Amino acid sequence: MVTNDGEGGEEKGRSMSSQAAGNQTASGAADDYSDWYLDEPQDGQELPAEGAVPSCHPSVLSGLLHTCLAVLSVLVLLLLAVLMRRRQLRPRCRHGGPRLPSPVDFLAGDMTWTVPAAVFMVLFSSLCLLLPAEDALPFLTLASFPSGDGRTVTLRGPWKILSLLYYPALYYPLAACATVRHGAAHLLGSMLSWAHFGVQVWQRAECPQTPQIHKYYSLLASLPLLLGLGFLSLWYPVQLVRSVRRRPGVGSEGLQSSYSEDYLRTLLCRKKLASSSRASKHGFLSRAWVSYRNYIYTPQRGFRLPLKLVLSATLTGSAIYQVALLLLVGVVPTIQRMRAGITTDICYLLAGFGILLSEDKQEVVGLVKYYLWALEACYISALVLSCSLTFLMLIRSLVTHRTNLQALHRGAALDLGPLPQHPHPSRQAIVCWMSFSAYHTAFTCLGLLVQQIIFFLGTTILAFLVFMPMLHGRNLLLLRHLESSWPFWLTLSLAVILQNTAAHWVFLETHHGRPELTNRRVLYAVTFFLFPINVLVGAMVVAWRVLLSALYNAIHLGQMDLSLMPPRAAALDPGYYTYCSFLKIEASQSHPATTAFCTLLLRTRQPRRPQDGLRRGEEEEGMQLLQTKDPAARGVGSRARQGRARWGLAYTLLHNPALQAFRKPALSGA
Repeated sequence: MVTNDGEGGEEKGRSMSSQAAGNQTASGAADDYSDWYLDEPQDGQELPAEGAVPSCHPSVLSGLLHTCLAVLSVLVLLLLAVLMRRRQLRPRCRHGGPRLPSPVDFLAGDMTWTVPAAVFMVLFSSLCLLLPAEDALPFLTLASFPSGDGRTVTLRGPWKILSLLYYPALYYPLAACATVRHGAAHLLGSMLSWAHFGVQVWQRAECPQTPQIHKYYSLLASLPLLLGLGFLSLWYPVQLVRSVRRRPGVGSEGLQSSYSEDYLRTLLCRKKLASSSRASKHGFLSRAWVSYRNYIYTPQRGFRLPLKLVLSATLTGSAIYQVALLLLVGVVPTIQRMRAGITTDICYLLAGFGILLSEDKQEVVGLVKYYLWALEACYISALVLSCSLTFLMLIRSLVTHRTNLQALHRGAALDLGPLPQHPHPSRQAIVCWMSFSAYHTAFTCLGLLVQQIIFFLGTTILAFLVFMPMLHGRNLLLLRHLESSWPFWLTLSLAVILQNTAAHWVFLETHHGRPELTNRRVLYAVTFFLFPINVLVGAMVVAWRVLLSALYNAIHLGQMDLSLMPPRAAALDPGYYTYCSFLKIEASQSHPATTAFCTLLLRTRQPRRPQDGLRRGEEEEGMQLLQTKDPAARGVGSRARQGRARWGLAYTLLHNPALQAFRKPALSGA
């Protein structure tokens, strides 16, 4: 008994000593690994993620700056309205109150295109910056409220819609200062443009990095905005200096129309130009230059694109930049972070899917990084190709616009399918004219996105299934499939070659210089026996047709001057219908020949100054007939001249109904 008690005491002592040793080991382990948690956040604070952009606290709140800009814009707009009323710049406003000036004279032929293009570029860039912004309105901070599932929800949808109306109202006075054409308006435009430009530069200088999408996305996306505002802040002071130096009363009349007169002068002198340049069109360089001008837009003497088309081209360029920037900074940095974070754990992930690249884990890491680099290269190449094609299609479209407008100015009827051809404007045509530039911008954005997806998929398939397997000699999936199915492809190839050879040498004979069908029995037999193989060939042709149609439509999706449907269904294409209606409004309401006709017709009612009219010695007979209003001088010409002039007048009035509204006052006052 004593012995047993001694043994139990020894075991109990051993257990107690082992527990003590275990406690010491545990305490030692705790002491050894206590430094693991030195970087833990204290008091429940969260550490920022790696590469995260810290919040920016500007010295002046953005909401306060935009509130001041909004108030300043309203004051400028009211001053412009009072200025128009006081200076009587609009004769119809004499007996009414102050009226708002027009932001852009879209149908004015001599309106400068630089200011509207800059304002529209600023407006579109502001809308692009609105997409990733947390606050819908810059001066309004939205409140968050808890939802039913415990999450915090911020209602931004209605405010985003309201912001689509806020920014046009904000930049309305900035564009209207150019249409008033007065020194005081230029002064107001200088102050307003400087204020906008200063606020934008201040904000970008204090907070160049933002957490949305990419830390430098907001700065890069605002470059067109800064470019447009910088141009306006220089253009308005230059116009202010010119208005101060100019004599009062000069240039205040609205009858001058230099572009329309240049157009008419070029039109009447075209025979001399054509006869002088006919001998120089036989050389190779001349033919190459003509071909180049048919596909690449170059300025043409005596013709100017309408303001709407210039705005569409400017917005298309801005849309290409904004969409390309969004696609670049939204995907490429993510792929680069993924490639930098690849470790040997990727081997276990691939093994879970049954993919074994190599036995060496480091080699697997290198291969995965190489594949991610190839994926990034395919993405960037597809983006460059998409932007290049979109820009080239834009340049090609400008040539088409000029050709169509010149044909409409000559009174020709374009081949627009089943669309209405009458020149009178309609309600739908006016709506299409109003929305043309906006539609063109949206089509360009969506077309560039679709092209990027298709080209990225195509380059990725070619890179991973064709080029990389051939270079490295591994993963030859496509080549092995082609190797195993070579009898199928050989049969299809031989069938196609056999039919083409037989059609050329067996089934066609030339008699008396005309090909005739022969050997009809053999033709019928070959057609019957090759029917199953031709079914398979037809399946390949269908796949090729779908691929080509998708590629063609994706490339031309941003073009509104080209219908993506057959001619009989062209009216169902909303983009093409909008384009045709836009051309109809432009040709009927802003015809340069009719504008010159009205100018010359109304100019005879007032004293003639050298700077107001065309020199009589420079023009041909047609211009002299248009300028002549004196009955005595009119009777000097022959009856043939009078008949040609009257028929020309009738033809012009028939194809340009907008002229009829100006003819009666001119005749009654003559």
